[in-house]
Amino acid sequence: MGLLSALAIGGGAAVAVVGAPLVLTAVGFTTAGIAVGSYAAAMMSAAAAANGGAVVAGSTVAILQAWGAAGLTAAANAAAVTAGAGAGATVLGLVAII
Repeated sequence: MGLLSALAIGGGAAVAVVGAPLVLTAVGFTTAGIAVGSYAAAMMSAAAAANGGAVVAGSTVAILQAWGAAGLTAAANAAAVTAGAGAGATVLGLVAII
């Protein structure tokens, strides 16, 4: 693997790990709970409406809020690293085509 490849893959992984908590907060999954009027609030409302007024434990909304409040789990960080590395490699491949 060349230096450029390593930088692209490593950079993509780093951006994903650092960026995931920022994105969660930006869409409304915060340490203080779901932000009023946010995309997360709309997700929670839809999930509650679909389930008779409650958000089901283990649902997407519940998991994202747990991550927003307490940070990503080791498994979520591993998934972010994998996705980010893949994105970095993909970008490198697209740049090589151009």
